[in-house]
Amino acid sequence: MAVGISDAKELLPVAGVTLATAAAGIRYQDRDDMALLLLDERANTAAVFTRNRFCAAPVLVAQRHLAAVRPRALLINSGNANAGTGSAGMQDAEACCSQLAGLLDIDPNQVLPFSTGVIGEVLPMTAIKRGIAELSGHLEADNWLAAARAIMTTDTVSKGVSCQFDMNGETITITGIAKGSGMICPNMATMLSYVATDAAIEQPLLDKLLQRACDASFNRITVDGDTSTNDALVLVASGVVGKTMLERADQPEAELFYQHLEQVLVTLATAIIRDAEGATKFVKVEVQGAHCPADAIAVAYSVAHSPLVKTALFASDPNWGRILAAVGKADVSKLDVERVDIQINGQALLTQGQPSPDYNEALGQQLFGEAEIEITINLNQGAGRHHIWTSDLSQDYVSINADYRS
Repeated sequence: MAVGISDAKELLPVAGVTLATAAAGIRYQDRDDMALLLLDERANTAAVFTRNRFCAAPVLVAQRHLAAVRPRALLINSGNANAGTGSAGMQDAEACCSQLAGLLDIDPNQVLPFSTGVIGEVLPMTAIKRGIAELSGHLEADNWLAAARAIMTTDTVSKGVSCQFDMNGETITITGIAKGSGMICPNMATMLSYVATDAAIEQPLLDKLLQRACDASFNRITVDGDTSTNDALVLVASGVVGKTMLERADQPEAELFYQHLEQVLVTLATAIIRDAEGATKFVKVEVQGAHCPADAIAVAYSVAHSPLVKTALFASDPNWGRILAAVGKADVSKLDVERVDIQINGQALLTQGQPSPDYNEALGQQLFGEAEIEITINLNQGAGRHHIWTSDLSQDYVSINADYRS
C-alpha cells in the first residue's frame, strides 16, 4: 500500500509537448501500456541513465540517438524491459524507432525508446507495432495523467506533479511523471521519469541542471539496493515560452528554475519510496557530523539497506540496536562509537554511544509505529552529511517479487 499518497489527480499541460497512450496488451490486459511524448522542434532534451552494466537495449539506443540529434519523440512501453535480449533486442528497439519515425515524418534517430518490465524476454513486436500505430493518432496536450498510468508496472498509484512560477513576467510550467516501486537503488536510481518545461534552456545548462537535481532527488532513494537495467530520467525544455533564455548557471533565473525543478524531482522520487513494493513506512535516514561526505553516504546506505532495520520498521519493533549495528558496520574512514548520537523522530535513542536516559520501550513502540519515520544519526566527527529516503521491508515485498512473472 502507498504511504501518504494517492493517484496523481491533476497535471498541467506543457506547451510544446503532446502525449498519447495505447493498450497494446504487452503484459497487462485492459489498460494502456504504451506512451508517446512528441516534442516541439525547438525543444532541448537532457537525460541520465542507469549505470548497470547490463543496461537494456532501449537504453543503449536512446543514448546513441540522444548523442546524435535533437530528439522529437519519446516512446515508452511497460510490461517488458527488453533487457538481456542481445542483438535481437537492439534490432527490436531500433525497429520501434523506425516505425514511429515513419508515422511522424521524422528521423528514426530523433526517437528515444524506453522500456520497463520483465528482464530477459524479447519484445512482443506484433503487439508493440500495433500500439505504435495507435499512438501516433491520439496526441493531446493534456494526456499527462494517462501517460503516468500507462508506464506503471508494480506501482499501485500513478505518480505525477506540476508547478508553475513567474519568470520575468512569464508563467513557466514544469510537469513530470514517474514510475517505480521495486528494484530501486541510486545509480542513478531505478525508475522511469519524464519531466518537461516550456522554458527556453540551452543544452549545456539543461544537462547541468538535470544532473544537479537528480543528485538531490532520484540519487537519494533506495528500496532494496537493486539497480535496474532500464533506469532513465529525461528533462525536456520545449522553449515555447522563450522571453528569457537560460544559458548560464549564474543567471538568477537559472537558479529560480532549478529550485522548482528540484522540488518536482524530489516529489517524484519520494513518491516512488512512498509506493515501494509492500511498503507501510516512509523513512528518511539523515546522517550528520561525519568525517567526510563519503562517510555520511556509507552510513546512510548501511542503515537503509539493512534487512534487519527494515523488517524491524515494518513490525514497528523498537529494536533500535539494529540501527546501531548498521552504523557500526559501515565502511567509513573514521568512527568513534562513543560519540555517536541516534534519534528517531526527534527522540534520542543513543547519546554519546550510550542509551538515552529519557527513552523507554513504550515510547519506542509508539515512535516505530508511525507511518513516517526520520532516523537521525550524528557521528560527531566532522561536517559531512547526507540524507536518503527509503522504506520498510514487508512480507508483501517478498510476495510481489516472488509472483511477479506469475
